[in-house]
Amino acid sequence: MSTLFLTHDACLDHDTGEYHPESADRLKSIIHILEHEDFSFLFRDEAPQASMEQLRRAHPESHIAEILAPIAAGDFKDVDSDTILSSGTAEAALRSAGAVCYAIDEVMAGKCRNAFCAVRPPGHHAEKQQAMGFCLFGNAAIGALHARDAHGLQRVAVIDFDVHHGNGTQQILWDEPGMFYGSTHQLDAFPYTGGPEERGPDNGCRVINIPLPAGSGSEPFRMAYSDGILPALDDFAPQLLIISAGFDAHAADPMAHLRLQVSDFTWLTRQLLDIARKHCASRVVSVLEGGYDTRALAACVAAHMRALMDG
Repeated sequence: MSTLFLTHDACLDHDTGEYHPESADRLKSIIHILEHEDFSFLFRDEAPQASMEQLRRAHPESHIAEILAPIAAGDFKDVDSDTILSSGTAEAALRSAGAVCYAIDEVMAGKCRNAFCAVRPPGHHAEKQQAMGFCLFGNAAIGALHARDAHGLQRVAVIDFDVHHGNGTQQILWDEPGMFYGSTHQLDAFPYTGGPEERGPDNGCRVINIPLPAGSGSEPFRMAYSDGILPALDDFAPQLLIISAGFDAHAADPMAHLRLQVSDFTWLTRQLLDIARKHCASRVVSVLEGGYDTRALAACVAAHMRALMDG
C-alpha cells in the first residue's frame, strides 16, 4: 500500500491579499518539491468537497453559512485582522475539510496505508462558532468526528505539532468521548491557550498540552514527546491517528520562536508511525496546518512525506 497525497487547485484560489503569511505560495512550494522523483510513487488524487453532514459534526449552521456566503471576485471579507475570506475561499475551505474525511475513508478501506492532505486554509484554530488565526473549518477535528461517526471508531487521536496551540481542535473535541488531543506549541504565543492544566473533562477528550518556552530547540521538543505525549498516546491505543502537521516551529519560520530543524519533524513522524503500527494498522492521516517560510516548509513537508512513505 502506498501513501496518498491529496490537494486541489481550488486551495490556491483562497486569496488572503498581498503580504499575508498564509498565502498560496505555501502550497505552491509543497507541490513543487513533491514533483521530485523521490515522490514518484505517491498515489495522488484531488481533494473532494466536504459534505454538510461532515461539517455539521463540528460547526453549527450559522458558522458554515458565514464561511460559504458568496463573495464577489476581487472583494474581501475580514473575519478578523488575520483571517480573510475571498471569492475563492468557500471552495478551498470545503476541499480542505473534505480532503481529511476522504483520506480517512481511503485509509479505513485499506486503499492506502497513510495520507497527507496538502490543503489550505488551515484548520486547527477554527472553533465551533468562530473562524480565527487563518483557519475557517476545523479540518482535523472534522476528520476525527467523521472517523467516529462514519467508521464506528471508538478511539481517535489528533497530534498537533504546530508552533501555535490548536485551540479550535481542542474546543471542538473537548466534550467528545473516545478522543485524544496532544499538542506541543510555543508558550505565550497566539492564541494564548494550551496550558498543561487543560486536560479535558472526565468523560470527554483526553487532552495533553506541553507548551515550550520561546527559543526551545530539539532537545526539549523531543523530550516533550518521549516523556509526555507519546507514552500517553501509546496508552490510549488509537484506532486512527490524525496529525495536525504545522511546520512553523522550524527555526527559519518568521511567525514564532521555536528552533526546530527538519530532522526533528522526521524523528517525530517516525515515532508516531511506530505507535500507529502497534495500535491501528499504520492508519495515519496528516493535514497541513502552519509553516510560513516557504523554503523551510517545503523541506519539512518533503521529510515528513519520506517518513510517511517508509511507513
